Amino acid sequence: MPRKPRFNLPGIPQHVIQRGNNREPCFFAEQDYRSYLNDLALVANKYGCCIHAYVLMTNHAHLLVTPKKAYALSEMMQALGRRYVYYINKTYTRSGTLWEGRFKSSLVDSDRYLLTCMRYIELNPVRAGMVETPADYRWSSYHANANDAEDALIQNHPIYTQLGVSGEDRRKAYRALFHHHLDSEIVDQIRESLNHELVLGTSNFKDKIEALTSRKTRLGKPGRPGVADEGGEYLVLD
Repeated sequence: MPRKPRFNLPGIPQHVIQRGNNREPCFFAEQDYRSYLNDLALVANKYGCCIHAYVLMTNHAHLLVTPKKAYALSEMMQALGRRYVYYINKTYTRSGTLWEGRFKSSLVDSDRYLLTCMRYIELNPVRAGMVETPADYRWSSYHANANDAEDALIQNHPIYTQLGVSGEDRRKAYRALFHHHLDSEIVDQIRESLNHELVLGTSNFKDKIEALTSRKTRLGKPGRPGVADEGGEYLVLD
């Protein structure tokens, strides 16, 4: 089966997940996390990608990235994969694949979902039961976005910047977003759009992306092939 083509649209954030092969660990020690982040900073700068949020889990990594040009995200992730796999194989005297195929990504409607996606990413360790709060987990962007920790990797998205006039205002407003957990419906939407490499956004946003790319942005419904209604959703034919 041919690979699904990616949405290579510059200027639109993408939620990325990179999993370890067979869901096995891809980070084994503190230096591994540091090496991955250092490599990510290098390749993000080289290929023109802005990182807004990230979390490194034991067997996968989430990123929220805005590429500045077409194909920049793919170029960045390919370079990152090569660098990090070389480091792991050399450090642990191993060979073979580390990642589970190619990375997955979904476009994100920044006006509606950017801050929600940032929270989803940084709450990963909480949902996994590893920590009680995102501030308790070391390997995420929460410390930069919420607590002013120095992190040269993070570049603020305009939607984040609009949270307040000053940096402290923005961080305070961002922390307040975490007073409430994400409901299960939005978590499911984020996971579905990412796992199927589609679009996380409003119906109007999805319509615009479909018009730009001539690609479906919605998951097809079970049953016989359908036709699109006026709102752009697909109806199953009886």
